Amino acid sequence: MNYDVVIVGAGAAGLMCAATAGLRGRKAMLIDHNDKVGEKIRISGGGRCNFTNIFAAPENYISNNPHFCKSALKRYTQYDFISMVEEHNIAYHEKTLGQLFCDNSAKQIIKMLLDACEKGGVDIKTSTSVDEVIKTPTGFELVIKSGVKVSCNSLVVATGGLSIPKMGATPWGYGVAKKFGINVIDTNAALVPFEVSGFKALAGVSIKGVEVSCNGVVFKEDMLFTHKGLSGPSILQISSYWNKGDSITINMLPDINLIDELSKQKSENPKQDINTIISKFLPKKLSAYMCEENNWQGKIGELSNKALQEIVMKISGWKITPEGTEGYRTAEVTIGGVDTDEISSKTFEAKKVKGLYFIGEVLDVTGHLGGYNFQWAWSSAHAAANSF
Repeated sequence: MNYDVVIVGAGAAGLMCAATAGLRGRKAMLIDHNDKVGEKIRISGGGRCNFTNIFAAPENYISNNPHFCKSALKRYTQYDFISMVEEHNIAYHEKTLGQLFCDNSAKQIIKMLLDACEKGGVDIKTSTSVDEVIKTPTGFELVIKSGVKVSCNSLVVATGGLSIPKMGATPWGYGVAKKFGINVIDTNAALVPFEVSGFKALAGVSIKGVEVSCNGVVFKEDMLFTHKGLSGPSILQISSYWNKGDSITINMLPDINLIDELSKQKSENPKQDINTIISKFLPKKLSAYMCEENNWQGKIGELSNKALQEIVMKISGWKITPEGTEGYRTAEVTIGGVDTDEISSKTFEAKKVKGLYFIGEVLDVTGHLGGYNFQWAWSSAHAAANSF
């Protein structure tokens, strides 16, 4: 059981790395404790896999070292992966904001990667945990199930973060880093809904194109009220920049000059109730909620200009302090991870430990919502697989 490389973790990054290494003629083994490979690929994008984004660039990533991702993203771009998809005749389409999805099924991406692994002669072991990692003079020795030992020159950790534990997420990769004295940045759930009490009556109400801001960062996408609080793309995006205790600011009508519209309604429809007027711009349930919560009542013609200004300020600058997030259970990704200052941005090898590599989400690199995290998986995996 001797290999040039063993990759632990058969998610997006692990599959890509194994396939690339195998096709380069490396004797590779891919190990995963789940009984199936690529499970997060399978469930992503509603089962159609948002496999990349045509706008993928370093500014779409969060890291304590924002420069770290630049090299890999430049050397293996979204267009390189798109070419791979096209070569395998997988039909795809672009949705909003440059997001690319399979026309049919995410399983096509998994099959594409597995076919490449098969072509490269990769030995894939599922339902297999790695119980021990031992450094040897020539590489590593792994103890897997039933005490079987596997040796390799290079070891790649592609075990991801802590998001969606029911899909098999574990802190194993962080444990390996710590074992070898590599720093791990504190982790947290990211791209995750907020928990805010008091919105049960609004559950299911959505608003298009709201602007949500926090800590100087703004996202303009849709928002959804849930039984637990707030979700939707704009909320998931801003959650990556939110810290416990922070408030978020929501502009529900960023594309409308609301004071002009209300002034016009006051002039043209003075006898209409303010709730009726606001419901022309916001969903009826939300309009009723805002009027009740803020005691906005009466005919619009009877409201002062100051009162109208206050309504505008609330709708365009609604401050909410979430009690928390839904946590790793529903988070799409994990923010934080293996400290990139300890990893080569060119090869993804640990600077302290020859032959030890970290790729994908296990690293302190987190993409925005919309295919960016998959692109990071492809790019980081490709860079590592071409360096051993």
